[in-house]
This record gives sequence, C-alpha cells and structure tokens, in this order.
Amino acid sequence: MKNFTFYNPTKLIFGKGQLEQLKTEAARFGKKILVVYGGGSIKRNGLYDQVMNELKEINAEVYELAGVEPNPRLTTVRRGIELCKEHDIEFLLAVGGGSVIDCTKAIAAGAKYDGDVWDIINRDAVAKEALPFGTVLTLAATGSEMNAGSVITNWETNEKYGWGSPATFPQFSILDPVNTFTVPQNQTVYGMVDMMSHVFEQYFHDATNTPLQDRMCEGVLRTVIETGPKLINDLENYELRETILYNGTIALNGMLQMGHQGDWASHNIEHAVSAVYDIPHAGGLAILFPNWMKHVMDENVERFKQMAVRVFDVKTEGKTDKEVALEGVEKLREFWTSLGAPTRLADYEIGEDKLDLMADRAMAKGEFGRFKKLNRDDVMAILRASL
Repeated sequence: MKNFTFYNPTKLIFGKGQLEQLKTEAARFGKKILVVYGGGSIKRNGLYDQVMNELKEINAEVYELAGVEPNPRLTTVRRGIELCKEHDIEFLLAVGGGSVIDCTKAIAAGAKYDGDVWDIINRDAVAKEALPFGTVLTLAATGSEMNAGSVITNWETNEKYGWGSPATFPQFSILDPVNTFTVPQNQTVYGMVDMMSHVFEQYFHDATNTPLQDRMCEGVLRTVIETGPKLINDLENYELRETILYNGTIALNGMLQMGHQGDWASHNIEHAVSAVYDIPHAGGLAILFPNWMKHVMDENVERFKQMAVRVFDVKTEGKTDKEVALEGVEKLREFWTSLGAPTRLADYEIGEDKLDLMADRAMAKGEFGRFKKLNRDDVMAILRASL
C-alpha cells in the first residue's frame, strides 16, 4: 500500500424526498443561482418544476443554462462562464447526470479564472478556486456528484480531457433514486458499464498489499452484476435503483483508491475515440476495456485470475492461471453484452479510417497507464482489436 491522503468535502444527501433539503443547502451560498441542465428530460419528468419551487422559497434570482451535451463541450462551458460573469452568479446548481455536473465544474472553475478555461481542462493551469456549486443527480453512472473530476470535449480540435482540482468538489449532492426512474434502459445500461469501468480502473494498479481495497472493489462489482439484470427489466423498482445509484457514487468518490492509484488507460483511449466520433462514453468503454485487459494481462496474470475467481466465480480446476484470467475477461464481456452494451467499434460504424487520429489524441500527453505503461503501438493494437 502507498501513502495517501483522503479528502472529500462533499455532503451527500441520499434517499427519497431529499430534494426538500435543496432550499436550505443552496441558501448558504447566495441568491444569484445558475441552474445547469441537459436536453430537457427534467422538464418532462417534473423535476425542473420541483427544483424551481425549492429555489423560489428562498427568493433566488435564477438563471439557466440548458442543453448540456452527453459529452459536454467547451463551447457550452464558455457560455456558462459568460452567464456567471454577466449576472454575478454566486452559486451553480447542476441538475442532471455526470455530463451536466462535469460541465458545471468547468464553469465554476472558469468563472474564477482570468484566462481561457481550456488552460485548466488541458492541464496547462490548475484551478485554485471555483464558484460553489451543488448537484441534483438524475443518472447513476459517473460518480461526478462526489468527486472533483470532470471531462470536457473540445469538438473543434477533437480533444477530450479529464481534469480536476480540490476546488471543484460539489458542496452538496442530492441523490433521490426516484429521479432515476425515467432513465431509459440503454442509458441505465451505460451507467452500470461506466461505474464498473471506474472500479476496474482502480482495481488494476501497481501497488502491493491492498486486500481491503480489493474486496471493496469486488463488492461493488458483484453488486452491480447481481442487480443489473433485474433493474433493466424493472426500471421503476425503487430498491434496485437505490442500489445502483449508491454503487455509482462509491465507485468513484475516492474510497476505493486509498493506498494506490488506478490505471485509467482505458478511459484515456475512450476519450480519444469519443473526441473523434462523439459516441457514448460508456459504450466506448464496454468495447475497449476487455481488449485492454487482454493486451496487458501478462503484466500481472494473478490479479486477473483473482478478478475472474472472486467477481465472476470462474473455476480453476484443470486450468492455467492465464486460462482462468482470460475466462474472467470473457465473463465480463458476456455480462455487458447480456445487458445490451456494444461489443465492437463497428457497432458505432467506426472503421479503420481514423485509427491514426484516435491514437494521436490518446498519446497527446505521452505514454500513459499505471498498471502497464502504454505507447502508441499498444494503443493501435487495442483499437484494432476493438474494431
């Protein structure tokens, strides 16, 4: 285990009817509030009206930024920053899923930065301060409601980067499973793939003596595996939605990564793919992750064997360690496929014509990955295996 410092200041407010706490929480930060949301689903399901009624009770002066994209774009972030500066915004409220929250984090940081916010996203600068913000979560997936990370796409240059700062933790996040009832089946599946991918990124690391961290990761993975098939057939089941919603938060709020740092290579490759093709992030991960696993397996076959046995109940009798490990990867692929996740880049009509561009984007910051350092040849091999 490596030395670590754990820090997470986000107040998590979880459960049915907890939106009533919004007025109390938001009132601590000021009256001028920018509400950020996506394509309008919160208006169709009534959540928008509920949020506005809560803010009306504290006589908030509300401004809105609608239309945040599934892969939030730099242009939208810049529009939000302009609104903050134009109206002297004191507090931001993200109402939506991870994309809305990621966009809000970038707006919050950019509103307090004298230069172009792309400097922060591109990691040429660090956000030292940000406007305070809170979240009302509507999708179990990214864990962005309880971490400081954000991913933003510059569509004009086909660049997509993850970034973060201690200044960009939400002040509070309200999670009511009822607000995820109307998430359609495909988005529900993508959310579960995303949270499992977050766990895998942390499970495959280069530290030693992490028995508790391993068991925590395996517990989250097994819970999703047990709950997921039931949920996609019963989308308004409160207990199933509740379980998956909590899983998504735990998967990426820092608790699973104490004492080590995860790999994150698969995310970096996927960001390159969706920066070029704008596909769903989790769909890309479902395609790429098993191929990354096979590509790097020889780095530590024992860890892949452990995953196969503990998470997927693979039997070991009469098999080599690598055979067990490979069977675990296939079990993962089978599980995601059974939920309805894609298996090949061809499912998104992606062929070989832009492989070089995607590899270039993935290598923009040099070699990457902690479980195994990847170079351009590695990236090309993983992309080709994913076609």
